[in-house]
Amino acid sequence: MILPQEIIRAKRDGELLSAGEIGDFIAGLTSGAVTEGQAAAFAMAIFFRGMTLEERVALTRAMTRSGASLDWREDNLPGPILDKHSTGGVGDNVSLMLAPMLAACGAYVPMISGRSLGHTGGTLDKLDSIPGYVSQPDLALFKRVVKEAGCAIIGQTAELAPADRRLYAIRDVTATVESVALITASILSKKLAAGLQGLVMDVKTGSGAFMPTLNGARELAESIAAVATDAGLPTISLITDMNEPLASAAGNAVEVRNAVDYLTGAKRDPRLDRVTMALGAELLALSGLAPDALAGEAALKRALESGAAAERFERMVAGLGGPKDFVARAHDLLPRAPVLVDATPEGHGFVEEIDVRAVGLAVVELGGGRARAADAIDPAVGLTELAPIGAEVGPDRPLARVHARDVAEAEAAANRLRAAYRLGAAPLTPDDPVIERISGSA
Repeated sequence: MILPQEIIRAKRDGELLSAGEIGDFIAGLTSGAVTEGQAAAFAMAIFFRGMTLEERVALTRAMTRSGASLDWREDNLPGPILDKHSTGGVGDNVSLMLAPMLAACGAYVPMISGRSLGHTGGTLDKLDSIPGYVSQPDLALFKRVVKEAGCAIIGQTAELAPADRRLYAIRDVTATVESVALITASILSKKLAAGLQGLVMDVKTGSGAFMPTLNGARELAESIAAVATDAGLPTISLITDMNEPLASAAGNAVEVRNAVDYLTGAKRDPRLDRVTMALGAELLALSGLAPDALAGEAALKRALESGAAAERFERMVAGLGGPKDFVARAHDLLPRAPVLVDATPEGHGFVEEIDVRAVGLAVVELGGGRARAADAIDPAVGLTELAPIGAEVGPDRPLARVHARDVAEAEAAANRLRAAYRLGAAPLTPDDPVIERISGSA
């Protein structure tokens, strides 16, 4: 085995690392033979020197091999194993609808999601607002729910890609989170460990995105699509817009209500519907469940209109410990904040620009997100009826409705929203939120 410091030295000096060297370092990281200081130095060397496609594939595979991998072949499932992943944003609850929609179209979706940090929401925190829902089950229950419901959305377990858990914690405190090579390996090691046969990646760009510039988003989208495909996981990346919240709700319980409304047809936000359909259609076409994306979108619409997608969602919730009749009773079962305040603008006009990061931070300050990983979440607080770009607002047309624990917190959030919205004199036509498609096989 090569000494960890020699591997660090080679990357520091801009040399290419072999698959064996990368494998040795990650094995040491997993066993504890590599110290935290060495892991930090390794991450920093990669941050500044980067990695080639071959190095990124080797790193991803090594991190995948650091723990257990799910093998679905023994289960003889009659459909492909598919998943979707997003880089995160505000009001991005796509996973809650798309997983059961795909299941209703014949796919099996073992979705491993994360929690909120900073201004972005976390899928697991949303699901934790459902009474009884077990978001971190053991692998046996996870597999059983996937087989029975067609989908299960859970958090990363200790068994899958443990090297990623250790390296991410180190990256978080060493200012190396933004490395495209390390982001790529972090995301894909978990997806490969889940035994996937197809992946669609949603890379956000804009004021509420982790990658605010289009060039940065494109670099990450290309890296993920290329590395995943080279590692044996067919992948399509879509770059989508996060210059306004994706849904009209931002928070935890409020986004679950929004998702239930989408699944039942009670309400479907146009931008949210566009992105959800685009991601799902690409995945159905990629997997062969649909001949092309157009047919895939038609299949997804049938899954919604027939009620099959809502039924799959309810089956997943019940399988993971939640109420068996959740969809019908969601609005009553989910927690509610005691104080509701309308955030009205100072004047009248049309929404021209939104600082989406500021909107997300308003949710965090209400208690609906985390400034630090150890922070507790209040599932009831958040924002609803968020005005999109182009909407007419004024004293009788609020920017949003604030759901808070007390009046002071509600007013503080309303003030943050007023500062986040810029109004103009004329309405704007919203842009298509789906910006670009990148194929790993291109």
